[in-house]
Amino acid sequence: MASTAMPTRDDFAAMLDQSLGENQSFEGRVVTGRVTAIENDLVVIDVGLKSEGRIPLREFTPPGQPPQVAVGDDVEVYVDRVENAFGEAMLSRDRARREAAWDKLETQFNAGERVEGTIFGRVKGGFTVDLGGAVAFLPGSQVDIRPVRDVGPLMGLAQPFQLLKMDRKRGNIVVSRRSILEETRAEARTGLIQSLAEGQVIDGIVKNITDYGAFVDLGGIDGLLHVTDMSYKRVGHPSEVIAIGDTVKVQIVRINRETQRISLGMKQLEIDPWEGAEAKYPVDAKMKGRVTNITEYGAFIELEPGIEGLVHVSEMSWVKKNVHPGKIVSTSQEVEVIILEVDGEKRRISLGLKQAQRNPWEVFAEEHPVGSIVEGEVKNATEFGLFIGLAGEVDGMVHMSDIAWGVTGEAALQQHHKGEAVRAQVLEVDVERERISLGIKQVSGEGTTTATANDKPAPTTGGFDFRKNEIVTCIVRESRDGGLEVQIGEEGATAFIKRGDLSRDRDDQRPERFQIGQKVDAMVIGFERGKKPMLSIKAMQIAEEKQQVAQYGSSDSGASLGDILGAALNKASKDS
Repeated sequence: MASTAMPTRDDFAAMLDQSLGENQSFEGRVVTGRVTAIENDLVVIDVGLKSEGRIPLREFTPPGQPPQVAVGDDVEVYVDRVENAFGEAMLSRDRARREAAWDKLETQFNAGERVEGTIFGRVKGGFTVDLGGAVAFLPGSQVDIRPVRDVGPLMGLAQPFQLLKMDRKRGNIVVSRRSILEETRAEARTGLIQSLAEGQVIDGIVKNITDYGAFVDLGGIDGLLHVTDMSYKRVGHPSEVIAIGDTVKVQIVRINRETQRISLGMKQLEIDPWEGAEAKYPVDAKMKGRVTNITEYGAFIELEPGIEGLVHVSEMSWVKKNVHPGKIVSTSQEVEVIILEVDGEKRRISLGLKQAQRNPWEVFAEEHPVGSIVEGEVKNATEFGLFIGLAGEVDGMVHMSDIAWGVTGEAALQQHHKGEAVRAQVLEVDVERERISLGIKQVSGEGTTTATANDKPAPTTGGFDFRKNEIVTCIVRESRDGGLEVQIGEEGATAFIKRGDLSRDRDDQRPERFQIGQKVDAMVIGFERGKKPMLSIKAMQIAEEKQQVAQYGSSDSGASLGDILGAALNKASKDS
């Protein structure tokens, strides 16, 4: 019988090194093992080591799902240690899945591919996502295109994500669900927008309302329905016409395929009220309307739904000038207006509010002819006269020369005060210029006599009778830029000599060369308003020159004008 050699110390050392080397090669690696048993929420796995390892059952349970493991299954696990203090192998299913997931995710991240994951938890600022073993962070702003109040329906659902950032050393992964939705939406928008055409009528759902319009969902793409395209009539706010969630029929007005913007319209589906507007609203026709808007420059009047006209501030009132339109009319007020102008192309109608009423100056002229007596209140005093408030909200003016007999200037103005009731005579009514001239002194009738002028009754002029072409002596009472205010005689009527009538010589037509109280001679050349005499120094000088020429010769005899005047002066000197 052959003898068997006993192993030497060196042989035991070699066998130990071989065993340790094989065991050490397992640590830190992902290996495949077989499930041999499931005991008390622990999964027993044999990976070919001296002893089996145990892994908690929860590591085989995906978020929101039952455990996915059974006896006999081959599974990949991570060998943390070959043997612990109890002689068991330290294994990890999560670590194995994480390592495998990281390898796969890095490849997908570099390729820009989408990944599939499941939202399973909430953390500060966002949510946690399981990417097949690797845990990623989903920021709250990246959950959806619009803010999501309740993420509950999204929890536990397998869905695609986009990898935004990866750092394996720090174990950080950031993903986005929003980018996936935006990309999908953009693809859907591109496809949908290609199927749409301008002028097409389509149904949509109102998703949002703003001050300037509403956004309508056309089935994956939004279009803007501007407030001006909702109706032909004036719309103050879109909520007056539609509400969120309403299904509306709209027409595609414009499509910008580059920016993927769509403009919608509702009024385009209605009959345009401006068609035939010029025939419906002829010029000078009287219409009724409702005040819809008031501005500084006028008021807008709605004649019918969709058609508005403007009453300019200058056409608001006959008597109220420089007044804000809001003090004449109010919003929603029913008014009568006159059509002034219609421009169908520009969709503009000019209206007149005051034209719907009679001109108060015409009414006054009919009811108060020249010479009639009226009563009114002194509303204002100026440097040249008094303004009297009359019936029909019109004003009349009393020139200071027509306030009192024998008194002019400031002395006449001081005889009356604001708010005083006075009686006056109508001297003139100019309807076109909207002016009424009154006289207070004519009501007293003091010193009124009559005379003749060229065999006709002469006007009343303060107690003096004048004839046309008569020379009168005047006293300068006031000098103005436009001429002289003079008084005929010591207590006679007042008159005004215009600047151009102060002299035949243009250089002497300067009012300032006359002194207050100075006496001057002038010729009566007519009568103003049939009452006051009109005087001219220039006419007197021309008449005297003609008289001298007729008496002493003419230019036809060869004598110059200087010779004729010189002869006249010499004769006058000898006579004196």
